[in-house]
Amino acid sequence: MTGDSGKRFDGRVAVVTGAGRGLGRAYALLLAERGAKVVVNDVGGGIPGGDSDAGVAGGVVAEIRAAGGEAVASIDSVATPEAGRAIVDTALNTYGRIDIMIHNAGNVRYAPLAEMSYEDFDSVLDVHLRGAFHVVRAAFPAMREAGYGRVVLTSSIGGLYGNRNVANYAVAKAGVIGLSNVVALEGAEYGVKSNVIVPAAVTRLADGLDTSKYPPMAPELVAPAVGWLAHESCTISGEMLVALAGRVARAYIAETPGVYRPQWSIEDVGEQMDDIRDTADSWLLPVVPSAHSDHIGRSFAMAMGGQ
Repeated sequence: MTGDSGKRFDGRVAVVTGAGRGLGRAYALLLAERGAKVVVNDVGGGIPGGDSDAGVAGGVVAEIRAAGGEAVASIDSVATPEAGRAIVDTALNTYGRIDIMIHNAGNVRYAPLAEMSYEDFDSVLDVHLRGAFHVVRAAFPAMREAGYGRVVLTSSIGGLYGNRNVANYAVAKAGVIGLSNVVALEGAEYGVKSNVIVPAAVTRLADGLDTSKYPPMAPELVAPAVGWLAHESCTISGEMLVALAGRVARAYIAETPGVYRPQWSIEDVGEQMDDIRDTADSWLLPVVPSAHSDHIGRSFAMAMGGQ
Protein backbone atom coordinates (compact mmCIF):
# COMPACT_ATOMS: atom_id res chain seq x y z
CA MET A 1 0.00 0.00 0.00
CA THR A 2 1.16 3.50 -0.72
CA GLY A 3 0.40 6.11 1.87
CA ASP A 4 1.38 9.57 3.03
CA SER A 5 5.11 10.12 3.19
CA GLY A 6 4.66 11.61 6.67
CA LYS A 7 3.39 9.63 9.61
CA ARG A 8 3.75 5.94 8.90
CA PHE A 9 3.09 2.74 10.84
CA ASP A 10 5.63 0.51 9.13
CA GLY A 11 6.52 -2.41 11.39
CA ARG A 12 3.61 -1.69 13.75
CA VAL A 13 0.82 -4.14 14.49
CA ALA A 14 -2.65 -2.79 15.24
CA VAL A 15 -5.78 -4.47 16.55
CA VAL A 16 -9.04 -2.67 15.74
CA THR A 17 -12.22 -4.06 17.25
CA GLY A 18 -15.49 -3.46 15.46
CA ALA A 19 -13.46 -2.91 12.30
CA GLY A 20 -15.85 -4.46 9.82
CA ARG A 21 -17.98 -1.39 9.21
CA GLY A 22 -18.24 2.33 9.86
CA LEU A 23 -15.66 3.99 12.05
CA GLY A 24 -13.65 0.88 12.78
CA ARG A 25 -13.33 0.05 9.11
CA ALA A 26 -12.09 3.59 8.42
CA TYR A 27 -9.47 3.24 11.17
CA ALA A 28 -8.28 -0.14 9.88
CA LEU A 29 -8.01 1.05 6.28
CA LEU A 30 -6.10 4.20 7.24
CA LEU A 31 -3.60 2.36 9.44
CA ALA A 32 -3.05 -0.28 6.77
CA GLU A 33 -2.61 2.39 4.11
CA ARG A 34 0.12 3.90 6.28
CA GLY A 35 1.95 0.59 6.64
CA ALA A 36 0.50 -1.10 9.73
CA LYS A 37 -0.32 -4.78 9.90
CA VAL A 38 -3.92 -4.89 11.08
CA VAL A 39 -6.02 -7.41 12.94
CA VAL A 40 -9.53 -6.65 11.73
CA ASN A 41 -11.81 -7.78 14.54
CA ASP A 42 -15.56 -7.91 14.04
CA VAL A 43 -18.22 -10.50 14.82
CA GLY A 44 -20.33 -9.05 12.01
CA GLY A 45 -23.45 -8.73 14.12
CA GLY A 46 -26.41 -6.40 13.93
CA ILE A 47 -26.72 -3.21 15.95
CA PRO A 48 -28.24 -4.90 19.04
CA GLY A 49 -25.55 -7.60 18.95
CA GLY A 50 -26.01 -11.30 19.49
CA ASP A 51 -25.59 -12.50 15.90
CA SER A 52 -22.56 -12.88 13.65
CA ASP A 53 -21.27 -12.85 10.07
CA ALA A 54 -17.66 -13.83 9.50
CA GLY A 55 -17.70 -12.23 6.07
CA VAL A 56 -17.80 -8.71 7.51
CA ALA A 57 -14.26 -8.74 8.93
CA GLY A 58 -13.06 -10.84 6.00
CA GLY A 59 -14.30 -8.24 3.55
CA VAL A 60 -12.17 -5.51 5.10
CA VAL A 61 -9.15 -7.80 5.15
CA ALA A 62 -9.70 -8.46 1.44
CA GLU A 63 -9.81 -4.69 0.78
CA ILE A 64 -6.54 -4.17 2.62
CA ARG A 65 -4.79 -7.04 0.90
CA ALA A 66 -6.07 -6.01 -2.53
CA ALA A 67 -4.42 -2.62 -1.98
CA GLY A 68 -1.13 -4.24 -1.03
CA GLY A 69 -1.44 -4.17 2.73
CA GLU A 70 -1.27 -6.84 5.43
CA ALA A 71 -4.25 -7.85 7.54
CA VAL A 72 -5.87 -10.82 9.20
CA ALA A 73 -9.46 -11.31 10.34
CA SER A 74 -10.65 -12.02 13.88
CA ILE A 75 -14.29 -12.87 14.50
CA ASP A 76 -14.10 -13.30 18.29
CA SER A 77 -16.45 -11.21 20.40
CA VAL A 78 -14.91 -8.75 22.84
CA ALA A 79 -17.63 -9.62 25.35
CA THR A 80 -15.76 -12.36 27.23
CA PRO A 81 -12.29 -12.52 28.78
CA GLU A 82 -11.41 -15.60 26.73
CA ALA A 83 -12.38 -13.96 23.45
CA GLY A 84 -10.56 -10.76 24.38
CA ARG A 85 -7.43 -12.81 24.88
CA ALA A 86 -8.03 -14.62 21.58
CA ILE A 87 -8.23 -11.29 19.73
CA VAL A 88 -4.88 -10.17 21.12
CA ASP A 89 -3.39 -13.60 20.53
CA THR A 90 -4.33 -13.27 16.87
CA ALA A 91 -1.92 -10.34 16.67
CA LEU A 92 0.80 -11.99 18.74
CA ASN A 93 0.59 -15.35 16.98
CA THR A 94 0.34 -13.90 13.47
CA TYR A 95 2.71 -10.96 13.66
CA GLY A 96 4.65 -11.50 16.89
CA ARG A 97 3.70 -8.24 18.57
CA ILE A 98 0.96 -5.74 19.35
CA ASP A 99 1.67 -2.02 19.24
CA ILE A 100 -1.77 -0.47 18.89
CA MET A 101 -5.09 -1.43 20.49
CA ILE A 102 -8.14 0.46 19.26
CA HIS A 103 -11.38 -0.64 20.91
CA ASN A 104 -14.26 0.50 18.75
CA ALA A 105 -16.69 -2.44 18.92
CA GLY A 106 -20.14 -1.56 20.14
CA ASN A 107 -23.82 -2.36 20.21
CA VAL A 108 -26.91 -0.36 21.07
CA ARG A 109 -30.10 -1.39 22.87
CA TYR A 110 -32.56 1.43 23.44
CA ALA A 111 -35.05 1.64 26.30
CA PRO A 112 -36.28 4.28 28.75
CA LEU A 113 -34.61 4.02 32.14
CA ALA A 114 -37.77 2.76 33.85
CA GLU A 115 -38.17 -0.01 31.27
CA MET A 116 -34.59 -1.09 30.56
CA SER A 117 -34.02 -4.78 31.19
CA TYR A 118 -30.95 -6.05 32.99
CA GLU A 119 -30.22 -8.16 29.93
CA ASP A 120 -30.07 -5.07 27.72
CA PHE A 121 -28.00 -3.20 30.32
CA ASP A 122 -25.47 -6.00 30.62
CA SER A 123 -25.31 -6.67 26.89
CA VAL A 124 -24.14 -3.13 26.16
CA LEU A 125 -21.69 -3.05 29.07
CA ASP A 126 -20.31 -6.41 27.98
CA VAL A 127 -19.30 -5.05 24.58
CA HIS A 128 -18.35 -1.43 25.25
CA LEU A 129 -16.94 -1.41 28.78
CA ARG A 130 -16.10 -4.96 29.78
CA GLY A 131 -15.00 -5.51 26.19
CA ALA A 132 -12.53 -2.64 26.53
CA PHE A 133 -11.14 -4.23 29.69
CA HIS A 134 -10.94 -7.68 28.11
CA VAL A 135 -8.79 -6.57 25.19
CA VAL A 136 -6.71 -4.06 27.18
CA ARG A 137 -6.09 -6.57 29.95
CA ALA A 138 -4.76 -9.00 27.34
CA ALA A 139 -2.72 -6.45 25.39
CA PHE A 140 -1.20 -4.37 28.20
CA PRO A 141 1.35 -6.91 29.50
CA ALA A 142 2.75 -7.42 25.99
CA MET A 143 2.99 -3.67 25.46
CA ARG A 144 4.62 -3.16 28.84
CA GLU A 145 7.19 -5.85 28.11
CA ALA A 146 7.94 -4.31 24.72
CA GLY A 147 8.27 -0.83 26.23
CA TYR A 148 5.79 0.61 23.76
CA GLY A 149 2.05 0.80 23.16
CA ARG A 150 -0.80 2.99 22.02
CA VAL A 151 -4.30 2.37 23.38
CA VAL A 152 -7.33 4.21 21.99
CA LEU A 153 -10.68 3.59 23.69
CA THR A 154 -14.00 4.88 22.43
CA SER A 155 -16.33 7.06 24.46
CA SER A 156 -19.24 9.14 23.21
CA ILE A 157 -21.02 12.40 23.82
CA GLY A 158 -23.57 10.08 25.41
CA GLY A 159 -20.90 9.08 27.92
CA LEU A 160 -19.88 12.68 28.57
CA TYR A 161 -23.32 14.30 28.65
CA GLY A 162 -25.85 11.47 28.67
CA ASN A 163 -28.82 10.98 26.38
CA ARG A 164 -32.34 9.68 26.70
CA ASN A 165 -33.15 5.99 26.40
CA VAL A 166 -29.51 4.80 26.55
CA ALA A 167 -28.58 4.46 30.23
CA ASN A 168 -26.59 1.31 29.39
CA TYR A 169 -24.63 3.05 26.62
CA ALA A 170 -24.01 6.18 28.71
CA VAL A 171 -22.69 4.17 31.66
CA ALA A 172 -20.41 2.10 29.43
CA LYS A 173 -19.02 5.08 27.56
CA ALA A 174 -18.34 6.98 30.77
CA GLY A 175 -16.61 3.94 32.22
CA VAL A 176 -14.03 3.65 29.46
CA ILE A 177 -12.73 7.10 30.40
CA GLY A 178 -11.71 5.79 33.80
CA LEU A 179 -10.15 2.70 32.27
CA SER A 180 -8.11 4.76 29.83
CA ASN A 181 -6.85 6.98 32.64
CA VAL A 182 -5.57 3.95 34.55
CA VAL A 183 -3.86 2.57 31.45
CA ALA A 184 -2.22 5.96 30.94
CA LEU A 185 -0.98 6.10 34.52
CA GLU A 186 0.24 2.53 34.76
CA GLY A 187 1.70 2.61 31.26
CA ALA A 188 3.60 5.89 31.53
CA GLU A 189 6.89 4.38 32.69
CA TYR A 190 6.71 1.71 29.97
CA GLY A 191 6.08 3.90 26.94
CA VAL A 192 2.39 2.98 26.79
CA LYS A 193 0.00 5.85 26.13
CA SER A 194 -3.77 5.66 26.34
CA ASN A 195 -6.36 8.15 25.19
CA VAL A 196 -10.07 8.32 24.44
CA ILE A 197 -11.72 9.23 21.15
CA VAL A 198 -15.20 10.73 21.31
CA PRO A 199 -16.34 10.27 17.70
CA ALA A 200 -19.47 10.92 15.69
CA ALA A 201 -20.14 9.87 12.11
CA VAL A 202 -23.04 8.89 9.95
CA THR A 203 -22.92 5.09 9.98
CA ARG A 204 -25.55 2.36 10.16
CA LEU A 205 -26.36 3.57 13.69
CA ALA A 206 -27.99 6.55 11.99
CA ASP A 207 -30.42 4.36 10.07
CA GLY A 208 -33.90 5.79 10.48
CA LEU A 209 -32.69 9.30 11.27
CA ASP A 210 -33.15 12.22 8.90
CA THR A 211 -29.53 13.15 8.17
CA SER A 212 -30.32 15.28 5.12
CA LYS A 213 -29.39 18.51 6.91
CA TYR A 214 -26.24 17.13 8.53
CA PRO A 215 -22.85 18.47 7.45
CA PRO A 216 -20.39 15.91 6.00
CA MET A 217 -19.90 13.27 8.70
CA ALA A 218 -18.16 10.35 7.04
CA PRO A 219 -16.08 8.03 9.26
CA GLU A 220 -13.02 9.13 7.28
CA LEU A 221 -13.29 12.54 8.99
CA VAL A 222 -12.70 10.87 12.36
CA ALA A 223 -9.99 8.41 11.36
CA PRO A 224 -7.03 10.86 11.24
CA ALA A 225 -7.53 11.85 14.89
CA VAL A 226 -7.49 8.18 15.87
CA GLY A 227 -4.48 7.64 13.64
CA TRP A 228 -2.56 10.37 15.45
CA LEU A 229 -3.47 8.95 18.86
CA ALA A 230 -2.22 5.56 17.63
CA HIS A 231 1.03 6.93 16.21
CA GLU A 232 4.43 6.90 17.91
CA SER A 233 4.52 10.71 17.68
CA CYS A 234 1.43 11.07 19.91
CA THR A 235 2.38 13.49 22.67
CA ILE A 236 -0.59 13.10 25.01
CA SER A 237 -1.86 10.42 27.36
CA GLY A 238 -4.89 10.28 29.62
CA GLU A 239 -6.81 12.74 27.47
CA MET A 240 -9.95 12.82 25.32
CA LEU A 241 -10.29 14.03 21.75
CA VAL A 242 -13.65 14.83 20.17
CA ALA A 243 -14.00 14.29 16.42
CA LEU A 244 -17.33 15.30 14.89
CA ALA A 245 -18.20 16.64 11.44
CA GLY A 246 -14.66 17.82 10.73
CA ARG A 247 -14.15 19.36 14.17
CA VAL A 248 -11.38 17.97 16.38
CA ALA A 249 -11.33 19.26 19.94
CA ARG A 250 -10.24 18.34 23.43
CA ALA A 251 -12.79 17.34 26.04
CA TYR A 252 -11.62 17.55 29.63
CA ILE A 253 -12.71 17.36 33.24
CA ALA A 254 -12.02 20.36 35.45
CA GLU A 255 -12.85 21.52 38.95
CA THR A 256 -13.79 24.93 40.23
CA PRO A 257 -11.52 26.14 43.03
CA GLY A 258 -14.56 25.96 45.26
CA VAL A 259 -14.97 27.36 48.72
CA TYR A 260 -13.26 26.30 51.94
CA ARG A 261 -14.95 26.57 55.33
CA PRO A 262 -13.88 24.81 58.53
CA GLN A 263 -17.44 23.54 58.90
CA TRP A 264 -20.61 23.54 56.84
CA SER A 265 -24.34 23.43 57.25
CA ILE A 266 -26.90 22.61 54.60
CA GLU A 267 -27.79 26.29 54.56
CA ASP A 268 -24.14 27.28 54.08
CA VAL A 269 -23.88 25.07 51.00
CA GLY A 270 -26.95 26.70 49.46
CA GLU A 271 -25.79 30.22 50.26
CA GLN A 272 -22.35 29.59 48.79
CA MET A 273 -23.50 27.68 45.70
CA ASP A 274 -22.73 30.48 43.23
CA ASP A 275 -19.16 30.66 44.50
CA ILE A 276 -18.85 26.87 44.61
CA ARG A 277 -19.88 26.70 40.96
CA ASP A 278 -17.80 29.68 39.77
CA THR A 279 -15.64 28.37 36.90
CA ALA A 280 -13.17 31.26 36.96
CA ASP A 281 -9.66 29.97 37.66
CA SER A 282 -10.77 26.35 37.28
CA TRP A 283 -8.32 23.57 38.04
CA LEU A 284 -7.35 21.45 35.04
CA LEU A 285 -5.41 18.53 36.47
CA PRO A 286 -3.63 16.35 33.88
CA VAL A 287 -4.17 12.65 34.52
CA VAL A 288 -0.51 11.96 33.77
CA PRO A 289 1.53 12.39 35.84
CA SER A 290 -0.37 13.30 38.99
CA ALA A 291 -3.97 14.59 38.81
CA HIS A 292 -5.06 12.25 41.58
CA SER A 293 -2.49 13.50 44.08
CA ASP A 294 -2.72 17.10 42.82
CA HIS A 295 -6.46 17.08 43.54
CA ILE A 296 -5.84 15.93 47.10
CA GLY A 297 -2.86 18.23 47.62
CA ARG A 298 -4.65 21.38 46.51
CA SER A 299 -7.68 20.54 48.60
CA PHE A 300 -5.53 19.91 51.65
CA ALA A 301 -3.67 23.16 51.08
CA MET A 302 -6.93 25.11 51.19
CA ALA A 303 -7.95 23.33 54.37
CA MET A 304 -4.60 24.13 55.97
CA GLY A 305 -4.75 27.82 55.05
CA GLY A 306 -2.37 27.61 52.12
CA GLN A 307 -4.84 28.87 49.49
